[in-house]
Amino acid sequence: METQAFTFAASRFVPVAIGFFGLGTGYFIWGGQALFGFPKTSPEVNKTMGMWGFWMPGFMQFLTGVYLLIGLTWFDVFGNVAPLYMAGLAFTAYGIHWFAMAHRRYIEASAEPDGWMAIAFLFISILGVDVFRRAGDIPVMIVFVGLTLIYAAEIPTRLLHWNAGGRVVGLVQFVTGMWLMYCTYAITVDLALGAKAWV
Repeated sequence: METQAFTFAASRFVPVAIGFFGLGTGYFIWGGQALFGFPKTSPEVNKTMGMWGFWMPGFMQFLTGVYLLIGLTWFDVFGNVAPLYMAGLAFTAYGIHWFAMAHRRYIEASAEPDGWMAIAFLFISILGVDVFRRAGDIPVMIVFVGLTLIYAAEIPTRLLHWNAGGRVVGLVQFVTGMWLMYCTYAITVDLALGAKAWV
């Protein structure tokens, strides 16, 4: 009996807009609160922030990362688009990191250890800048520049108790969230309508 091999049709519908939208929403919620101080922190607000953090930047990025990695490795449906491997790695890692941060906030545990986490995520953010710069994908490289700035500010904020750091992180998150919404728009218009919207 011969073994049958299944092949799947190539798809140009790479799911990165899902991850961009989820992360952008998370940055508006968490960054907006840190930057503008509204709503005021309370146990109830922390629970709500934790739930939003789990589902939007957490689940949507994790889903995107797993989808990309399976599409690239098991089914080869996205073709030879090597930078998508970096995107799959980043979306998966960032999604899980948001699960942890959201749970931490929900139960009101200490944020100080996030400073050590930020060192690893600073590394993966710089890696993303390098990969997408070399690939010539400047809009996605800009996303990783924003991420790099967030984690570079997060380290002294958490480990050294930098008082202004929370607002700096919130500002960069909020600005990066706006760029992520633009990326969501541009990719969706490109894939859904075939219209180029990239800068």
